[in-house]
Amino acid sequence: MTATTHRTYRSMPNPLHATLLAGTVPLFLGALLSDIAYFRSYQIQWSNFSSWLIAGGLVSCGLALLCALVGLIRADRKTGRPLLYVLLLLATWVLGFINALEHAKDAWATMPAGLVLSVIVTVLACVATGVASLTGMREVRHETFQRTDCPDPGAVSRRMRRRGAG
Repeated sequence: MTATTHRTYRSMPNPLHATLLAGTVPLFLGALLSDIAYFRSYQIQWSNFSSWLIAGGLVSCGLALLCALVGLIRADRKTGRPLLYVLLLLATWVLGFINALEHAKDAWATMPAGLVLSVIVTVLACVATGVASLTGMREVRHETFQRTDCPDPGAVSRRMRRRGAG
């Protein structure tokens, strides 16, 4: 006799994607903090720190964006949160690139536009990470498995309900 059970599981991002995504926030946050330090002290080295941190954040965000695009292409649903996640990462990368160009100017010329861009990019990176960690990168899949070795299909469904899977 054949019994059919439905299993629901969540597909989580691969560890590389999660690591790249998690790397964007501290790098852009460090750039923001070094911009604040430069704004208060006008020591040029803070601007140099910020430029390097932004460059690292762009590399990390760009690779996370690439992973997110691959995930979006492979997803069953290409709207909603997965699309929002990709768009947030894209906006973070584009504004981060503009921020890097702003920081490439003479150190005295980076303020206040560099500080404002650093705030915006850091907030976008945090929002993108939040969207991804809550529900954006998870999808629920239903699969059907057939058991041919079970004489009583009701026993399988009762056992699955007790486990909480069905």
